[in-house]
Amino acid sequence: MSAALAWAVAASATGMAAVAWRELRRGRELVARACHELRGPLAAAHLALHAVAGDPARLAAIEVELRRAGLALDDLAAARAGRRAADRDELVDVGDLLEHQAATWAAIAPVFGCTLRVTAVPHGVVVRGDRVRLAQAVGNLLANALEHGAGTVELGARVLGGQVRIEVGDEGAGLPEPVAQLARRPRAGRGRRGRGLAIAADIVSRHGGRLVSAPSARGARLAIELPAWAGDVAAIGSGGGRGR
Repeated sequence: MSAALAWAVAASATGMAAVAWRELRRGRELVARACHELRGPLAAAHLALHAVAGDPARLAAIEVELRRAGLALDDLAAARAGRRAADRDELVDVGDLLEHQAATWAAIAPVFGCTLRVTAVPHGVVVRGDRVRLAQAVGNLLANALEHGAGTVELGARVLGGQVRIEVGDEGAGLPEPVAQLARRPRAGRGRRGRGLAIAADIVSRHGGRLVSAPSARGARLAIELPAWAGDVAAIGSGGGRGR
């Protein structure tokens, strides 16, 4: 074998090994994210069950969290093939989404020594996407605020132009790094902190939006910005959304 041929074979093998290593790391990160998503909603559902007392709103919130756990299992199964389970395409009422999240996490907040306060819930505001995925994103911001923040955790939303802005704030020490950096960090496999933000950022990006930090006099304040849907609100619940 000539030196040139040997070099070409070695370079090819090195390139293939690099690709294989990247795919392995990607698959491991998908599995880690799916496992992260299993822990949160199952714990949320377990704790919220103790506070249900026949409350239909709390039962609906628990149903969303259990669907979120099922979705994480779908992700875990899909991760074996190095892919992600498909998102749904449906119409999502933002106010309804936040009310369900608040009903779940208000019961959990005291475990972390916090309280949850809903500051504003818009009515008749709609986005298009996967309801359970968006519940994942909002839930991860709330979990992050409760675990790493302190005091009162605030949840609210408002409409700015053609954008829906969902905000989660706390009274803790604030973010240790810019939100974009925290969301990227788990891809290097360094620890668990920030993985929830990475998941939220991915979901929001797939829905045509972005995850950003917002100005705050104290603690951290994160915002999910999504394009508002301008269609007929009456289409919700009457077949306006499409399935997979």
